[in-house]
Amino acid sequence: MSESRRFSEDLLAMLVAGTVLSVSLLVTVLESGGVFSESVVSGGGPSWRNPMKSLVLLPAAWEVHPFESGWEWLRGAAGAGLLITVVMSAVMWLGRGSEVRFWQPCVRVFLLSLLAYVLAEQKVVKYYGLEYALWALLIGLLISNTIGVSKVLSAGARTELYMKTGLVLLGAEVLFGKLLALGLPGICVSWVVTPVVLIVTFWFGQRVLRMESAALNMVISADMSVCGVSAAIATAAACRAKKEELTTAVGISLAFTVMMMVAMPPLIQAMGLGPVVGGAWVGGTIDSTGAVGAAGAMLGKEAEVVATTIKMIQNMLIGVVAFGVAVYWVTCVERTAGVRPDVSEIWRRFPRFILGFLGASVLVSVLYENLSGGPDFVKAVVDGGTKTVRSWCFCMAFVSIGLETNLRTLAKFLRGGKPLTLYVCGQLLNLVLSLLMSLLMFEVVFPGAADVLRK
Repeated sequence: MSESRRFSEDLLAMLVAGTVLSVSLLVTVLESGGVFSESVVSGGGPSWRNPMKSLVLLPAAWEVHPFESGWEWLRGAAGAGLLITVVMSAVMWLGRGSEVRFWQPCVRVFLLSLLAYVLAEQKVVKYYGLEYALWALLIGLLISNTIGVSKVLSAGARTELYMKTGLVLLGAEVLFGKLLALGLPGICVSWVVTPVVLIVTFWFGQRVLRMESAALNMVISADMSVCGVSAAIATAAACRAKKEELTTAVGISLAFTVMMMVAMPPLIQAMGLGPVVGGAWVGGTIDSTGAVGAAGAMLGKEAEVVATTIKMIQNMLIGVVAFGVAVYWVTCVERTAGVRPDVSEIWRRFPRFILGFLGASVLVSVLYENLSGGPDFVKAVVDGGTKTVRSWCFCMAFVSIGLETNLRTLAKFLRGGKPLTLYVCGQLLNLVLSLLMSLLMFEVVFPGAADVLRK
């Protein structure tokens, strides 16, 4: 295959995610009798079932040993590994014909991800919020900084491919109807506070802390203010940040995510905040979507629903922020005096996988609202297939980040403590503004706004 047919990482990710989503949609329709079955035509709606639900699994929770609940999860994990390896290998062959043996490194990275997930599912570990992302990063770092990364394993360390694939699949979990359910209050908490915190934090890093790397400043600011690692990946592409800078932002984010997930629920209870305000505060401040759900669940079902909804609204800003950063970098940061900014450079920097994220969200939202039994169908497609694959892809991305990171090189970015200071100051601002906006929107202006989520 000629070099002219080398697909971009964004296109590869969209092809992989699109294939997985299509398979999940197709097998759900076929397993349930089809869209035009008699029950659908009569308006009753089928009982949607996705056969992938029993074939593609994550490791089960355990206390003494991983197989105390049986071996079914291992078969499901093997099924997930097979699906991911086959689809990614096929897409890599299509888009980059020279990489015909991608299945070998892909399997190795998946096996390390499996180890990370198994460790994270231990009940004591899970209780303290030490999620798979942390274990995956640590495993990768341990290998890369001790025995070293083999040539085959290095070929499988494709952070952007795995993360972008997972983000496109995440789009299938973002339903416009659910996001609009909270209306103006949810938008204010997510779309007003977030850009304010992002801009102020970046300004603080440049003007007050005087950080040497503007790219590192921006990636940390976006990671902390928007939605964690997902935003960091998109923003790093837009401002051409180094891999070590991305790893620095991710490492700080994961550490604080664990601490905030554990600390915020008891703090909210001690402050006497209700489940709606508490959930909104959690959703607007904790970086990881999974950690948001876990922290919200500690406050009750209502808080969990509000928290995850706020976080999903916030997730929609990934594309907007990435585009804004690309424009700012081309027109301001890297602009040469007397030279007109190249508009095409903005497009080259824009993370186009965001279009796949939006496309998946629109498609699933349309099916949710218009198909007979739409909510059940979407639940079967997402919960039974794409959500599990998305989780595996994210885990493989974190393993890859660790494998690509040299701690000695990383140390120079942490020297002086400026990145840590930036994150802490930005997060404090985020906590204060998100709490004030949550109180204003859900207690003063729209006290019954969250009632629709209880239906």
